[in-house]
Amino acid sequence: MNSAQALLLIDLQNDYYPGGAYELDRIGEASAKAAELLDRFRSSGQPLIHIRHEFASPAAPFFRPGSAGAAIHESVKPLPGETVITKQYVNSFRETDLEAQLRALGVKQLVIAGAMSHMCIQGGTRAAADLGYQVEVIHDACATREQEFDGRRVTAADVHAASMSALGFAYAKVLALKDWK
Repeated sequence: MNSAQALLLIDLQNDYYPGGAYELDRIGEASAKAAELLDRFRSSGQPLIHIRHEFASPAAPFFRPGSAGAAIHESVKPLPGETVITKQYVNSFRETDLEAQLRALGVKQLVIAGAMSHMCIQGGTRAAADLGYQVEVIHDACATREQEFDGRRVTAADVHAASMSALGFAYAKVLALKDWK
Protein backbone atom coordinates (compact mmCIF):
# COMPACT_ATOMS: atom_id res chain seq x y z
CA MET A 1 0.00 0.00 0.00
CA ASN A 2 1.16 3.55 -0.57
CA SER A 3 0.09 7.04 0.43
CA ALA A 4 -1.34 7.86 -3.00
CA GLN A 5 -3.90 5.06 -2.61
CA ALA A 6 -7.44 5.24 -1.23
CA LEU A 7 -10.26 2.80 -0.56
CA LEU A 8 -13.75 3.31 -1.96
CA LEU A 9 -16.42 1.20 -0.27
CA ILE A 10 -19.47 1.50 -2.47
CA ASP A 11 -23.10 0.97 -1.40
CA LEU A 12 -22.71 -1.57 1.40
CA GLN A 13 -26.09 -0.54 2.74
CA ASN A 14 -28.78 -2.28 4.78
CA ASP A 15 -31.24 -2.82 1.92
CA TYR A 16 -28.74 -5.23 0.32
CA TYR A 17 -28.53 -7.45 3.43
CA PRO A 18 -30.93 -10.15 4.69
CA GLY A 19 -34.24 -8.55 5.57
CA GLY A 20 -33.52 -5.56 3.34
CA ALA A 21 -35.57 -4.43 0.37
CA TYR A 22 -33.13 -5.73 -2.28
CA GLU A 23 -31.03 -8.57 -0.84
CA LEU A 24 -27.90 -9.57 -2.72
CA ASP A 25 -26.39 -13.01 -3.17
CA ARG A 26 -23.24 -13.58 -1.03
CA ILE A 27 -23.55 -10.17 0.63
CA GLY A 28 -22.43 -11.51 4.02
CA GLU A 29 -19.28 -13.06 2.57
CA ALA A 30 -18.48 -9.98 0.48
CA SER A 31 -19.15 -7.69 3.43
CA ALA A 32 -16.76 -9.68 5.66
CA LYS A 33 -14.00 -9.24 3.05
CA ALA A 34 -14.84 -5.54 2.69
CA ALA A 35 -14.65 -5.15 6.48
CA GLU A 36 -11.20 -6.78 6.48
CA LEU A 37 -10.09 -4.44 3.71
CA LEU A 38 -11.51 -1.47 5.62
CA ASP A 39 -9.59 -2.51 8.75
CA ARG A 40 -6.36 -2.68 6.74
CA PHE A 41 -6.85 0.87 5.44
CA ARG A 42 -7.77 2.15 8.89
CA SER A 43 -4.70 0.50 10.42
CA SER A 44 -2.38 2.00 7.82
CA GLY A 45 -3.94 5.47 8.08
CA GLN A 46 -4.61 5.59 4.35
CA PRO A 47 -7.57 7.53 2.96
CA LEU A 48 -10.89 5.76 2.73
CA ILE A 49 -14.24 6.93 1.51
CA HIS A 50 -17.65 5.39 2.09
CA ILE A 51 -20.08 5.84 -0.79
CA ARG A 52 -23.79 5.45 -0.15
CA HIS A 53 -26.63 5.56 -2.62
CA GLU A 54 -29.88 7.29 -1.82
CA PHE A 55 -32.56 7.70 -4.44
CA ALA A 56 -34.32 11.06 -4.64
CA SER A 57 -37.81 9.56 -4.58
CA PRO A 58 -39.46 7.98 -1.54
CA ALA A 59 -41.18 5.67 -4.06
CA ALA A 60 -37.84 4.04 -5.00
CA PRO A 61 -37.72 0.24 -4.61
CA PHE A 62 -34.79 0.50 -2.16
CA PHE A 63 -32.36 3.09 -0.71
CA ARG A 64 -35.28 5.41 -0.05
CA PRO A 65 -34.37 8.85 1.34
CA GLY A 66 -33.89 8.81 5.09
CA SER A 67 -34.72 5.10 5.42
CA ALA A 68 -32.89 2.57 7.57
CA GLY A 69 -32.31 0.58 4.38
CA ALA A 70 -30.25 3.44 2.93
CA ALA A 71 -27.89 3.47 5.93
CA ILE A 72 -24.44 1.92 5.66
CA HIS A 73 -24.39 -1.59 7.14
CA GLU A 74 -23.02 -2.09 10.64
CA SER A 75 -20.27 -4.43 9.37
CA VAL A 76 -18.55 -1.54 7.53
CA LYS A 77 -20.02 1.40 9.42
CA PRO A 78 -18.01 4.61 9.11
CA LEU A 79 -16.13 5.78 12.18
CA PRO A 80 -16.48 9.40 13.29
CA GLY A 81 -14.46 11.59 10.94
CA GLU A 82 -14.47 9.15 8.02
CA THR A 83 -15.73 10.58 4.75
CA VAL A 84 -19.17 9.54 3.54
CA ILE A 85 -20.38 10.67 0.12
CA THR A 86 -24.02 10.29 -0.84
CA LYS A 87 -24.81 9.78 -4.51
CA GLN A 88 -27.96 9.41 -6.56
CA TYR A 89 -26.47 7.77 -9.63
CA VAL A 90 -24.66 4.54 -10.53
CA ASN A 91 -21.39 6.42 -11.10
CA SER A 92 -19.97 7.54 -7.73
CA PHE A 93 -18.30 10.55 -9.39
CA ARG A 94 -21.45 11.93 -11.03
CA GLU A 95 -22.71 15.08 -9.29
CA THR A 96 -20.61 14.43 -6.16
CA ASP A 97 -17.36 15.93 -4.89
CA LEU A 98 -15.59 12.55 -4.95
CA GLU A 99 -13.05 13.53 -7.59
CA ALA A 100 -12.24 16.82 -5.85
CA GLN A 101 -11.71 15.02 -2.54
CA LEU A 102 -9.45 12.41 -4.12
CA ARG A 103 -7.40 15.07 -5.92
CA ALA A 104 -7.04 17.07 -2.69
CA LEU A 105 -5.66 13.94 -1.01
CA GLY A 106 -3.21 13.33 -3.85
CA VAL A 107 -4.76 9.94 -4.61
CA LYS A 108 -3.59 8.22 -7.79
CA GLN A 109 -4.75 4.67 -7.09
CA LEU A 110 -8.12 3.37 -5.91
CA VAL A 111 -9.08 0.09 -4.32
CA ILE A 112 -12.79 -0.57 -4.83
CA ALA A 113 -15.20 -2.96 -3.12
CA GLY A 114 -18.94 -3.07 -2.51
CA ALA A 115 -22.16 -3.53 -4.43
CA MET A 116 -23.65 -4.22 -6.90
CA SER A 117 -20.96 -5.75 -9.11
CA HIS A 118 -22.82 -5.10 -12.36
CA MET A 119 -24.01 -1.59 -11.47
CA CYS A 120 -22.26 0.77 -9.08
CA ILE A 121 -18.99 -1.17 -8.94
CA GLN A 122 -18.90 -1.16 -12.76
CA GLY A 123 -19.94 2.49 -13.00
CA GLY A 124 -17.51 3.76 -10.37
CA THR A 125 -14.59 1.67 -11.63
CA ARG A 126 -15.02 2.68 -15.25
CA ALA A 127 -15.37 6.36 -14.32
CA ALA A 128 -12.28 6.20 -12.09
CA ALA A 129 -10.21 4.61 -14.86
CA ASP A 130 -11.50 7.16 -17.38
CA LEU A 131 -10.40 9.92 -14.97
CA GLY A 132 -6.88 8.49 -14.92
CA TYR A 133 -6.84 6.55 -11.65
CA GLN A 134 -5.16 3.17 -11.41
CA VAL A 135 -7.88 0.90 -10.07
CA GLU A 136 -7.91 -2.40 -8.23
CA VAL A 137 -11.23 -4.15 -7.60
CA ILE A 138 -11.38 -6.73 -4.83
CA HIS A 139 -13.82 -9.14 -6.45
CA ASP A 140 -14.62 -11.25 -3.40
CA ALA A 141 -15.50 -8.07 -1.50
CA CYS A 142 -18.24 -7.32 -4.06
CA ALA A 143 -21.72 -8.77 -4.44
CA THR A 144 -24.67 -8.72 -6.81
CA ARG A 145 -27.87 -10.61 -7.50
CA GLU A 146 -29.56 -12.70 -10.14
CA GLN A 147 -30.71 -10.87 -13.26
CA GLU A 148 -32.81 -11.62 -16.28
CA PHE A 149 -31.96 -10.93 -19.90
CA ASP A 150 -33.98 -11.74 -23.00
CA GLY A 151 -36.19 -14.10 -21.04
CA ARG A 152 -33.21 -15.95 -19.54
CA ARG A 153 -32.27 -16.17 -15.89
CA VAL A 154 -28.66 -15.14 -15.25
CA THR A 155 -27.34 -16.40 -11.92
CA ALA A 156 -25.74 -13.97 -9.51
CA ALA A 157 -22.44 -15.85 -9.91
CA ASP A 158 -22.58 -15.36 -13.67
CA VAL A 159 -23.55 -11.68 -13.38
CA HIS A 160 -20.61 -11.18 -11.00
CA ALA A 161 -18.15 -13.12 -13.20
CA ALA A 162 -19.18 -11.21 -16.33
CA SER A 163 -18.85 -7.91 -14.48
CA MET A 164 -15.42 -8.69 -13.08
CA SER A 165 -14.13 -10.07 -16.39
CA ALA A 166 -15.25 -6.90 -18.20
CA LEU A 167 -13.55 -4.68 -15.62
CA GLY A 168 -10.41 -6.81 -15.69
CA PHE A 169 -10.19 -6.58 -19.46
CA ALA A 170 -9.61 -2.84 -19.65
CA TYR A 171 -10.45 -0.89 -16.51
CA ALA A 172 -8.90 -2.43 -13.42
CA LYS A 173 -6.76 -5.08 -11.89
CA VAL A 174 -9.29 -7.52 -10.40
CA LEU A 175 -8.02 -9.46 -7.39
CA ALA A 176 -9.19 -11.67 -4.55
CA LEU A 177 -8.53 -10.11 -1.15
CA LYS A 178 -5.94 -12.80 -0.35
CA ASP A 179 -3.95 -11.72 -3.43
CA TRP A 180 -4.15 -8.00 -2.71
CA LYS A 181 -0.92 -6.55 -1.32
